[in-house]
Parts: sequence; structure tokens; C-alpha cells
Amino acid sequence: MTDSATYRDPNVTPPLTEAIPLGFQHVLAMFASNVTPSIIVAGAAGLAFGSGEQIYLIQMAMLFAGIATLFQTIGFGPIGARLPIMQGTSFAFVGVLAGIAATQGLGVALTSCIIGGALHFALGSVIGRIRWLFPPLVTGLVILAIGLYLIPVAIKYAAGGAATFQMEAESFGSMQHWSVALTVVVVALGFKFFSKGIMSNAAILIGLIAGYLLAMALGMVNFGAVGKASWITSIQVMPYGFQFSLGAVIAVTLVSIVSAIETVGDASATTKAGANREATDEEIQGATYADGLGTAVAGIFGGLPNTSFSQNVGIVGMTGIMSRHVVTIAGLVLIVCGLLPKIGAVIASMPLPVLGGGVIVMFGMVAAAGLNVLSEAEMNRRNMVIIAISLAVGLGLNLVPSAVQYLPGVVKTLMTSAVAPTALCAIVLNLALPEEGEA
Repeated sequence: MTDSATYRDPNVTPPLTEAIPLGFQHVLAMFASNVTPSIIVAGAAGLAFGSGEQIYLIQMAMLFAGIATLFQTIGFGPIGARLPIMQGTSFAFVGVLAGIAATQGLGVALTSCIIGGALHFALGSVIGRIRWLFPPLVTGLVILAIGLYLIPVAIKYAAGGAATFQMEAESFGSMQHWSVALTVVVVALGFKFFSKGIMSNAAILIGLIAGYLLAMALGMVNFGAVGKASWITSIQVMPYGFQFSLGAVIAVTLVSIVSAIETVGDASATTKAGANREATDEEIQGATYADGLGTAVAGIFGGLPNTSFSQNVGIVGMTGIMSRHVVTIAGLVLIVCGLLPKIGAVIASMPLPVLGGGVIVMFGMVAAAGLNVLSEAEMNRRNMVIIAISLAVGLGLNLVPSAVQYLPGVVKTLMTSAVAPTALCAIVLNLALPEEGEA
């Protein structure tokens, strides 16, 4: 067995008997979080649950998470941190993309991802010089707003679905739906806190499997789409066409900036946890390039934006194994899953209350992560005012979109996206208001 000091070198590969299980552990830790955004955005776009189009979006989520991971771990030229950074479909974009998909269609949403990804890629050359715009106060607020925006979606899914016809159905909020959703939550919490290793890291996935099995026993699962699904994915270029909307591009780009800052944090946390050192400028720059390229390429083929997954940074810290080749194995596993539509069809056959139980935990953790980042900022009167106004404006306009119904389309899209107005308010107020004692 290789000594622990050697494991701190990202270029060293553990024996395959260790590397392969460690790679699967990385996949298990992020699998549910990776496919969930595609399911939600597909639902917002009006795609039928379990439809071929929804299955395709799930396949692209797996395929391009794997490809983007290889951009990070293997890299080429200046692209890629060449660190054990796992990429996956980002929750940060769900609110914005769900709103765009619901009002303007998936064509506009995916086009915005391509352009936003290209601009995200360009950030790689300047990311070090604009980090000062995004202190913990700003990034924490944005992450918190994302979580708070998504939590009602989780409750709707747990109760039976977020579409109007689902909420108007007699079964909405039934004990059958809630028994399945709560089973997911209870089992996930049980494995997270009362087990160790892979079982603990895959707690949400295990909870989803438990809820899925209960839903099967209750007759809630339809395997019709699984039988019809092909064995090999037929990849499509621009499946919904190229449809440009300035407001949508601006909204996605704003979230991309926040995502880039998160990736910088994940790269720094990875080197600190795995090698007890700071990330180099080249690693941070390469990580940002890989983020943007992964997002743009995914958008071309129908995938949603990719970003680094923080839970996998935790695995590096827990295992002490810094090998980027372990995460390369995980990326290859995701690519194989993405090429097999049968897997996407099985995921798509999952009843919404099962998914709802999982995302109650996941979206709650997004909000909690925002609070954790905010805890790094001093809670003085100035910062509390910034928090209050940013959240009030960002979430308030999202909850009451008719309040800005007379604004031009581009501006209205931005003002009702929850994430964009929260970020804009936080950045502007943080720059404009003097620190306490300076006025």
C-alpha cells in the first residue's frame, strides 16, 4: 500500500483494488444531485415525466458530468486543474433555468447555457482579479437564495408534483405520497449519521432507492419507458435549436460568475484537504476554464451547466487520497452511464414523491451551505442590512412576479429570477455601504 505522503500527490494512482472502489464512491456521493436539476428543469419546460425527452436530458447530465470531470482531472493545455475535482450538473442554475424553460422554452435555456459557458470560460483569465467582488457575504447570500428558492419545489414534488395539474389532483398531498417522501428522508438521515464510508457518502442515493422500492410496492412505478428505451444513446446537436434571449443570457452569466467563485473555493479546499497546501494560480485558472468549457459543450448537446461538486471535496478530505486518477475513474463511470438510456429511463420512472424526499434534503443542504459561508462574515448592522435587503428583493420579486409586470422582458426575466437580483443587490450594497466605523 502506498504511504500517505505519496497519496498527497495528485499524479499518483493508488492500486486499482483501491482506486476503482474510491472512484465509485465519488460517483455515489454525487449521482442523485447530478441528475435532479435536469428532472426539475424538464418538468418546468412541460416535458412529461418519464418521456423520451426527459430521459435524454438525464443521459446528458451523466454523460457531460463525466466529460467535464475529465476536463478537470486530465486536462489539456491551460484547461483543467489536474486535481481530483468532480464535476456535475449545478443546482445553482436550477432556479434561473427553470424560469427560462417555463416561460421561453428549453431552446432559450440551453442557448443561454452555451453562451454563459463561453463567458464562464473567459473568466478563467481574470478570475484571480475579480475575487474581491465576491466575499463570503455575497457568495453566501447567493447560495442561500438558491436554496430558499428551491425548497418550495421540493415540497411540491414530495406532495405529488409541481405542475398545475399535479397540484390540482385529488392525490396531491396524500399520505401515500408523504409516506414515500418521508421514507427517503428518514433512510437518508439514518445512513448519513449512523454508518461510515461509502454507505454514509451515498446516504441520499440509498434513501432514494428505499423510497423507490416502497413506491414500487404501492404500485406507483411504471416501467413502460424502461422497456422502450434503447441501449445506446443517440446524441443530438442543439436538440432544441439556437434561440437567443439577452435577458436569459445575462441571468445565466450572473449565476456563472457565482459558480466560478464556488469552483475557486472547491479547488482551494481540495488542495488544502488533500495536500495541506494552497491551490496555485494555474490550478484555479485551469479549474475555471474546465468549468466553463464543460458547461458550453454540454449545452450544445442538451446538457445543463456543470460545476465542481463540494461533497466530493469532502471525500478527498475524508480519505486523504489526492489522486486525480481516482476521480478520472469516476468520470469514466458517469460517461458509461450517460451512454446507456436504460439507466436514464430507470431514473425517470422514479415517482415524484421519491424525488421530493431526496430534494428536501438536498435543497435544504444548499441553503445550509449558504448559511455556512455567511458565518464567515461578521454579523454587524451593515452586513445584516445587506442580507435583509438582498433576500427581500431577490425572493420577494420571485414570489410576486406581477410586481414588475410592466418592466421590459429582459429586465423582468432578471428581476424575477431570485438569484440574479439577490446577487446584484448584495454586490452593489457591499461596494456602496461603508464598513462600520468608516462613515
